[in-house]
Amino acid sequence: MMQMQFPLAEEPDAYTAELGRKLFAGDSEFVKGVVAMSGLPPADRMEVCFAGRSNVGKSTLINALTGRKGLARASNTPGRTQEINYFTQGPDLYLVDLPGYGFANAPIPVIEKWQRLLKQYLSGRQTLRRAFVLIDARHGIKSVDEEIMSLLDSSAVTFQCVMTKADKVKEKDRTAVLNQVRSVLSKHPASYPEIVLTSSEKGDGIATLRSIITTLS
Repeated sequence: MMQMQFPLAEEPDAYTAELGRKLFAGDSEFVKGVVAMSGLPPADRMEVCFAGRSNVGKSTLINALTGRKGLARASNTPGRTQEINYFTQGPDLYLVDLPGYGFANAPIPVIEKWQRLLKQYLSGRQTLRRAFVLIDARHGIKSVDEEIMSLLDSSAVTFQCVMTKADKVKEKDRTAVLNQVRSVLSKHPASYPEIVLTSSEKGDGIATLRSIITTLS
């Protein structure tokens, strides 16, 4: 039997789940918002970053991972996160919240500045282990998502698709969305061949994502 391309990530075994729980049981703190490469904190630990178009649920997912509701500030205003926001997770990990993309309200020079910073960060951060590209499970991959995926391809940064708000999708509609996502991911050489299905509201997939991050160290 042919193996499915980009299967859903399985729930971790008990041992790996406990490693993930311990990692994210540590202190989580906001470090700084970065607007230029010169402002990046020391590259003294592993880091993972989270990318996604505006209002896909990046801040909410980071809060769910860390168990800290107010750690990353969620906003209903597209494009509010205009910096690369750094958070520590224990002594050995940075969680990095990238600026939301796909917003229309920001001035063009501001958007261009963010894009330049994003390109510099992705291609120049040696301690970056993986990017997680968040996709709204209700809508699938849009053209703006493909732009960031192509940027990750050219930067040779492995990225993994994390589908958010899975609880908002009816079971009968999920297959069509997953098929679309798998079709697009197959065109991107930097994409990790597994999809994580999450719901920050319900807690679905959070233990799986914690365990994936744990195994990167």
